[in-house]
Amino acid sequence: MELVPGNTLITATPDEGRALAVKLARLTVKATQPDAEVRQRLRLAYAEDHHSLIAIAQVVATEYATIAAANNHWR
Repeated sequence: MELVPGNTLITATPDEGRALAVKLARLTVKATQPDAEVRQRLRLAYAEDHHSLIAIAQVVATEYATIAAANNHWR
């Protein structure tokens, strides 16, 4: 499984960086729980849990901060 698509964090725009951050977060979940059936079953539980939704937003924000730093998006 390729955990960093294209083996780079470099993106053309901040919006592409944000999309990459979401993808990286999803790939992390997939790597942690490789069974698609289990992931689908668990999705029903966390989709209704505001703590879980906030936690994934924090993961995406961390991924995006890393990507933004790699791309100098904050210049």
